Amino acid sequence: MLKIALAQIKVIPGRPDLNAQKMLQFIERAKAEQADLILFPEMSIPGYLLGDTWEQPAFLRDCEAWGETIAQAADTICILFGNVAIDWQKNADDGRVRKYNAFFAAQNGKFVADGSFPYPFRIKTLQPNYREFDDDRHFYSLRKLAQELSTPVDELLQPICVNIGGRTLKIGALLCEDGWSDDYSVKPAATLSRRTPLDLLVNLSSSPFTLGKNDKRHRVFSRQARDAGVPLIYVNNVGIQNNGKTVYTFDGCSTVYGRNGDTLLHCPPFEEQLAYLFFEELQLAQATSAVRVPDDRGIDSIYSCLRYGIESFLEQTGLAKMVIGVSGGIDSAVAAALYAHILKPANVLLVNMPSQYNSPTTINLAHQLAENLGCRYVEIPIGESVDLTVRQIAAAGLSLTAFMRENVQARDRSSRILAAAAAAFGGAFTCNANKSEMTVGYCTLYGDESGCLAALADLWKHQVYALGRWLNEQVYARPVIPAEVFSIVPSAELSPEQDVDAGKGDPLVYPYHDYLFRSFVERWQRATPEDLLSWYREGTVEKNLGCEPGLVARVFPTAADFIADLERWWRLYTGMGVAKRIQAPPVLAVSRRAFGFDHREAQNPVHFTQRYLQLKQQLLSPEK
Repeated sequence: MLKIALAQIKVIPGRPDLNAQKMLQFIERAKAEQADLILFPEMSIPGYLLGDTWEQPAFLRDCEAWGETIAQAADTICILFGNVAIDWQKNADDGRVRKYNAFFAAQNGKFVADGSFPYPFRIKTLQPNYREFDDDRHFYSLRKLAQELSTPVDELLQPICVNIGGRTLKIGALLCEDGWSDDYSVKPAATLSRRTPLDLLVNLSSSPFTLGKNDKRHRVFSRQARDAGVPLIYVNNVGIQNNGKTVYTFDGCSTVYGRNGDTLLHCPPFEEQLAYLFFEELQLAQATSAVRVPDDRGIDSIYSCLRYGIESFLEQTGLAKMVIGVSGGIDSAVAAALYAHILKPANVLLVNMPSQYNSPTTINLAHQLAENLGCRYVEIPIGESVDLTVRQIAAAGLSLTAFMRENVQARDRSSRILAAAAAAFGGAFTCNANKSEMTVGYCTLYGDESGCLAALADLWKHQVYALGRWLNEQVYARPVIPAEVFSIVPSAELSPEQDVDAGKGDPLVYPYHDYLFRSFVERWQRATPEDLLSWYREGTVEKNLGCEPGLVARVFPTAADFIADLERWWRLYTGMGVAKRIQAPPVLAVSRRAFGFDHREAQNPVHFTQRYLQLKQQLLSPEK
């Protein structure tokens, strides 16, 4: 029996030494369990999201050396792993040394080479250059190499052949995106299985978590295994990596698919694991027992991602204490409940910073939240310091409008009190902004948009509410977030016009605007005002946005109201909101499009298309 080990390891970006040492530990464990073959993720030695660290020759040499160390460990076991490969004799298009995202096989203390392939490794064929990915910036793809060699890419898509126990295995080597080929002209899995009989398809991946992505992957990879009639093994890493402005969790979820597409093995998300199966089990025409794959589209998956991401971020940055500004609202309450669960209550300080506009209702809710969580709680009023700022500005011959004073309050809370409290407490402070606020810049620069990590900034407001209920019901099994927090009107409480006791709050109708903003940001074919006016004229706004039927007519009595609202938020989303997002803290990604490097944007002038202006004129003409 040929025993295969799947090594779902935590990869630390930019630390080939630590990653290689972890790999060696897993190799020794697999050897002790008499495994014949062990598989590691893509880029398991260097990590994947490294920015321009790839431009450092010293770093590349270090990765190469650690790769050789892994190969030397392949004495009684065959090792498949991902690493950067360097051709020191050739340049890439940018004039730097040529690098490949490579799939290595090591056996008998050395790399497995094939005389008909240019290198002793296989090369990633399809390189993603969307969302957070920027692979062509750094790596030379198999498609580019084929063009250089004037060879059809199909001829370079060759299996890796290894001999284990007298049996030769032909392995179709795939690296992450190679399996997501539906929209590419080249289909690596299909080409490999068509050109020669394969024993196994192996996809080594470094694939970040996205809500619902595993559900799609199971359908795509299951179909590939079934179409090829070849078992497919997917190995992914865990951990967190980032590209500066966006922090991504890697959920693992390594999976084995049988010849008929059935799921035979599934590793748990966000955990290191060394899982085993026998090659002979994969050859069965019909799986004896298929494994049920958990649904990853619900609030439970959002919670798991956030908890793991926050925990890993704190560990990576060395933070053990957190200060949270609590207002009595849902965002700060959810943030407090998350951090208190991860860090333990003694390491979380909750600070309420009332002004003359804060209701006794919300102050009491903040205090009650702290008592329920068991966290230390302090109230630090800001009225005196805000008045001082206003007087000092006036003394300088300048004046602040009422709106400007709102922002003074927000900055006083974060830049002055929370920053000082964090220093005194020995930690950092959070940014509690949600995605709806970030989309249109409904937040204050250096105020509530400050903090070390924006853990909730990839969640729409309705998702924040759902997460709050989940924390109460499933995590704490008691209402640590008071019931009234879910029912009071969301409000910044910065002026008399935001009096929660009078039912006054944010200018956003979240059941509608959450979905409007999502269409701007997350739709793969992103929506613009032109699309919205087309849908409005057709009566399909709710259908296209996914919000409650009939909501548009209730919120906007006339076309003029609908258009005025649309233009207000579009101007902010593409205008001041961009400037604020550029300076916002790193966002912990959950969705298919998170702010930061995942949502690349420039500070351009606000624009409305010709077609939009025509539709607007047509819709408003009857109202003249």
